[in-house]
Amino acid sequence: MVLSLCVVGCGQFARTFARAMQSMPGQVQLLFASRDSRRAADYSAQFNGIGHFSSYQAAADDPRVDAMYICTPHHLHLEHGAMAAAAGKHILVEKPIARSQHEAAELIRAAEQAAVTLMVAENYRFMSGVRLAKNLIDSGSIGDVRLVQLQEEAEFRPAYWRNDHDLNGGGTFMDGGIHKVDLFRYLAGEPTTVYASRVPSVQHGINAEDGLAMIARTANGVTGIINHSWARTARPQPMWLSVTGSAGRIYYQLGSSELLFDDGRGEQELPLEPDHYGLKPMAFEFCASIAEGRPPETSGAEGLADVMVVLKAYESMETGQAVPVI
Repeated sequence: MVLSLCVVGCGQFARTFARAMQSMPGQVQLLFASRDSRRAADYSAQFNGIGHFSSYQAAADDPRVDAMYICTPHHLHLEHGAMAAAAGKHILVEKPIARSQHEAAELIRAAEQAAVTLMVAENYRFMSGVRLAKNLIDSGSIGDVRLVQLQEEAEFRPAYWRNDHDLNGGGTFMDGGIHKVDLFRYLAGEPTTVYASRVPSVQHGINAEDGLAMIARTANGVTGIINHSWARTARPQPMWLSVTGSAGRIYYQLGSSELLFDDGRGEQELPLEPDHYGLKPMAFEFCASIAEGRPPETSGAEGLADVMVVLKAYESMETGQAVPVI
């Protein structure tokens, strides 16, 4: 089965996604929809698309389209996801699933009522280094997990809707920090409490936080430290992930060709598949979940859980208190 997937919203990350899909011609064929008809046509021509649309509704109405990849701004995820569901199209929606618990629940409900698959495009979870880290943890190779650290400080100047607290649903933590929240949940389990603090900004004209540090704790005592920032004061470094256990340690840097694993007897460099973004295995999971009639790994419920942790972090940031995650 070849899935006909329409990319809704032809921005920069849609280009990155479409480029990755070129290695899956027998599994995914692309169409493109944009309010700028010339842009949609250009994307279709550049990435071997089978069609393009100058309106999102036209894409939803087209019988060639099996599924829609919602790659529009956060405040439009519910509207465009519900449109896809009403047309009977499966839904792959960019993170965050929505800006709030209410919006996420509404989108999940729309997909359930239409009996279509809803998957959140949480590609970080599918990166080869993250998958290997999960396998090492689950096999007991580092003993009991004690500490998970996730760090990224990369200069980024938000513009338009990303620099609007209401349209974005927050600032940097909702936009990019949510990747790290999902990785913590995936590797360590559900946090029961979070404490967060805004990191002082070095940028001007930012209408939401551009740096946030969060400490999370699970029911069995695993501690997570996430530092995510759009601002930098020194040479930027790729995102890194570190997992410390009672018997070993894992270190992985985003985009690296190896994962460092120390079992207490010495450090090993474990080779990884060349996979910077995790987009191909993410798309494969979306296709497989549809074909097999099962919920995808990063389901709507998973996306809602990620959003709830981010919202609790914001609550903690505002109150200065640790906040339970319910």
